[in-house]
Parts: sequence; C-alpha cells; structure tokens
Amino acid sequence: MSLLKRVERAQRGPGEPSDSALVPVAPAAPAPPRGPGRGEQIGDIRLRLQREVIAAFSTLVDTDPKDVPPMMEAIVDRVIKEGDLAITREEREKLVDQMTHDVTGFGPIEPFLKDQTITEVMVNGPNQIYIERAGKLERVDTSFLNDEHVMQVIDRIITPIGRRIDEMSPRVDARLPDGSRVNAIIAPLSLVGPVITVRKFSHTPFTVKDLIRFGTATPQMFQFLKACIEARLNIFVSGGTGSGKTTTLNVLSSFIPNDERIVTIEDAAELQMRQEHVLTLESRPANLEGEGEITIQGLLRNAMHMRPDRIIVGECRSGEALDMLQAMTSGHDGSLSTGHANTSRDMLRRLETMVLMTGYELPLRAIREQIASAVDLIVHTARLKDGSRKIVSITEIYGIEDDDILTRDIFAFEQTGVKDGKIEGQLVPTGIRPTFMDQFKKSGVELPKGEFGIPPPDPKKPTRARKGRWLSGDAEAVADEHVIALGKGRSIKAGGMVYVTSIGPVDPGSGLIVGASVKDQTRQCLKNLKQKLEDAGSSLEKVVWANWALKEPTDFDLFNEEWSHWFPVEQPVGQGTLMPPAQRRAGFRVSLGVIAEA
Repeated sequence: MSLLKRVERAQRGPGEPSDSALVPVAPAAPAPPRGPGRGEQIGDIRLRLQREVIAAFSTLVDTDPKDVPPMMEAIVDRVIKEGDLAITREEREKLVDQMTHDVTGFGPIEPFLKDQTITEVMVNGPNQIYIERAGKLERVDTSFLNDEHVMQVIDRIITPIGRRIDEMSPRVDARLPDGSRVNAIIAPLSLVGPVITVRKFSHTPFTVKDLIRFGTATPQMFQFLKACIEARLNIFVSGGTGSGKTTTLNVLSSFIPNDERIVTIEDAAELQMRQEHVLTLESRPANLEGEGEITIQGLLRNAMHMRPDRIIVGECRSGEALDMLQAMTSGHDGSLSTGHANTSRDMLRRLETMVLMTGYELPLRAIREQIASAVDLIVHTARLKDGSRKIVSITEIYGIEDDDILTRDIFAFEQTGVKDGKIEGQLVPTGIRPTFMDQFKKSGVELPKGEFGIPPPDPKKPTRARKGRWLSGDAEAVADEHVIALGKGRSIKAGGMVYVTSIGPVDPGSGLIVGASVKDQTRQCLKNLKQKLEDAGSSLEKVVWANWALKEPTDFDLFNEEWSHWFPVEQPVGQGTLMPPAQRRAGFRVSLGVIAEA
C-alpha cells in the first residue's frame, strides 16, 4: 500500500468511504465572497487541518520530505470535502504549503528563513511576525494559529540540540541547522505569548569582499585589521544589538593562519570558521533537575588545557570576561571576542562590570590594569539610521594612568553625506600613531607604503609599546630615547651640595626599564643614583635628604625593604610623593631624588 494511501486510511473513521473514494481533487466551487469574516473562516480550516496532521504525525515522522506535499494535499482535500467548504484554488495551495511547512519546516516562518534577503525574523506571539530586510523592520501578513502552534515550532527547533523550555526554564538560546541563532521566551516571562527571535546567517560565510560591497569598511581598513590579526593583537569587537559584531568577528577570524589551533566557545555555535584545525565548544544549560550546566566560563578554563594558539569567545556577557582577559595575557595572544556596548569606551566599562560579576572582591585598579594589559584593540560596529552596518571606530588601549584606562581612536568614521537615503563616508586615520606599530615588524608583517595613512614616528612623541607581555624576554626591544632621558634625572651643584632629581629604573646600557617589581626597580634606581652622585663628586654615604615617588602608595613596604639594604645604619631624612604622570606612562613604579654633600 502506498504511503499516501496509508495516510488517508489513518485519517478515516468508522463508516467512512473506502480508499478509492478519497482521491484528492481540487473542488471546482465558485470563488467565495470575500469579507471581514473570510480570514476567520480560513483560520478555522487551518485549525482543523492542524488537528488532522497531529493525529497523523506517527505516520509522517519517518516520511521523506519529498512525499509530504501530496500527503498534505490529500488531508486538505479531505477536510474541504467533509466540511463542504468553498475555497479558491489559490487558498487551497496556500493551505497545502502551510501544512507542509508545519511538517517539514518551521511553520509560518519557514518561507522567511529561506529568503536570503531577510536577516532577522521576529515572532511576537501568534498574531505578529516581523522581519528585517536591508536593515529595516516590516510586519508581514502571516500569523500562527495560537500559542500552541508557536510552541510546536519552538520544540522543533530546540529538541534536536538537547535544549528545553518550560515554566521552570522559560527562555532558551538555540540554533537552526544552518547556524542561524535563535532565542525563545515564553510565559510567565513573556506576556504576549511565545516569542521567537531568529538571527539569520548566510549559508555561505560572508567574506571581506562582501563586507566591502556592503560598505562596512574599506579594503584598506580590512588590510589593516588583517595585519593586526597576524601580529597577534588581542581584539574585542563591540557594538549594539544587530550591529554586525558576529559577522565582523567571522571575517576577522578568517585572517588567522591555517596552521594554528583555534578553540571557539559559544552559547549557541554560530561562528563559521574556515581553518582546518578548529575545535568548537558549546555551553549547555541545566537539565530538569537543575544539574549538568556547563557555562562559557567553565569551557574557557577547559580550553586553557587544550593547547590552543588562539581562543575565540562568541560573546562575553558576564564572569567569563575575567577568564578571557587572563587567557589573553597568558600565552594566547591574538584571541578574539565580542561584547555589547554603545561605544568603545563603554566596552571597557562593561568589561569591568563583567569581571566584578565573578564575585571576586578585586580592586578596580587591578581590574583596569588587567584590561589595559590584555586588550589591544576595540573594533566598534554600529547600525546607522539608514539601516547600514559599518565599522565606526578602531580604538587602541595603550596603558593606564591615575586609575583610568588610556584609549585613543586610530581610525574613526567620517560621514561625507547622504545619497538616496544612504549614509556615505569611511574610516579615516585620526593622525595618531599606535604604540603597537613595532609589533608588526617583530611578527614579520609587512605594511604597505604609507602604513594606512598612520603618521610616521615622531621622536618628540615616542609611541613604543610597554605592555609587559610584549617586552618580557624581548632581546630586540628598541630603547626609547625619551624614557632614557626621563630616567637619567638631573644633578646640580650649589652651595656645597649636590641636588639630584628624577632618577628612574632605566638600564643605561640598553635604555630599557629594569624589572616589573618595585624592589627590582628600586635597586636599579639606587644603582643609577650611586653613579650619578659619584660623577658629581659625592656618594650615597653623603646623602642627607631623600625623596621617593611611588606609583602606588601600597608599594612603600617593598620599596623600604630594598632601600634599607643600601642604608643599613642611618637612613637619610626623606619623604614620599605620588609619581607624576610622565613617569607613570613610561612604566616607572618608583623614582628617586636626593640632596647630598658635595
């Protein structure tokens, strides 16, 4: 017996006509009058059809999708004939399509999921469906039958990936087979009925050429970002909802060399990596008993034991930000992530908040130092008023001063006008040379002539990077003449006394700052001070007054331990002050000044 016959038999009740009497033939009734109640009549037919399909589901569950349309035609024609209903051929075909989508796809939203011009589908309860096309929202003339109908589609989405949604867990993040991201939320959290939001992704990953064609950024800017990826800078992509963060992250990740081991971590896997050596990890919610939850934070810690060259977190939302920052500063340079923020500065504030969400009582200063050391670049995206998505700034994080993270825009979006309703403009250099320019050379990255419009180095305004992870063990580090001059200090003879100021922890031979600890830097300062005094005809034994400037007042005990070794018997009279900004920026933690007998 054919599959179609089996379905028809499954639908018959006692006393109903035989198989031969159920040949599906479209009714030849005249077109029915159209009026306000016509939509309700079609809705009633759909409800009857839905019940029929649910009753036949055990027969349909293993059916080849190609066989479903004729089966739906048989059920539709049977219901029409039994009810002696008058519908047009167009309405009949629409009903067949709707029932087919209910069985093989995702119900009323199936056509929108297949439409490549649509980027987002939003179901606001059973009676409202919106789509986003070309950055603009529009309501479509389609609806679900009822809340139960919406729930059936939600179940069809989340069941294959082991997720659940119910009153105890009324929200869920999931993904479609093509990688599109899905969020669903139901009562009691949603007061309008079940809500579904689908962020669609292209079946073929967007490339640099695609984003250039969309106007997201210029070829030159993507070439600059490619150089930053190859130089292993740590990058956050920030932006508001729907601004194109994940798409931008996908394109940036395509610049990672194919011979590196990459670990991606997400709530719902949606990154589309092109490299061969990629490990994709996905978090897991708790089960019905509230157990078995695996968070992004837990996956990040596990990833540290998987020997990754780079770690990519789809989005940092809470405490996993601390683990991400630690990964960035512990041998996993070149890591990437995204975060929701209105500006690049807001992204830094959000990172601070997310670190505090771990529950650890960390000083704000320590958090900001970690952020300043870990994050090198923030690529900020935005959806403009015309619906277009663009990279609007590329911002460098280059240090910390007076408890404030130092940032500056290297490139910023400059609007040139509006043409045919579309905003025109592009990223342009701000005239600032980033401190990480030396990293390109050390990584073997060749920059084009002109270096993307970034100004050449200015000896009066040194820009050499001082992030610890870049300078540690760096035998080829280039001495900064500004730092050497700042650390040498000055000495003056007057009235039989020698006055020495601003002796810093700089090695006279290499011109580099010595040590990261206060004790190491204090030791180097005293060596330099000893030489300075001897050159002026004095010595440490003749020091009668001293001044020490510390970056952190809490460092005094460590400073005093080293100081006491150099003045074990009688220490000179002295006082401490806070370090001036110029020395902070140079990387000093301590500097010295004294008055000694000539």
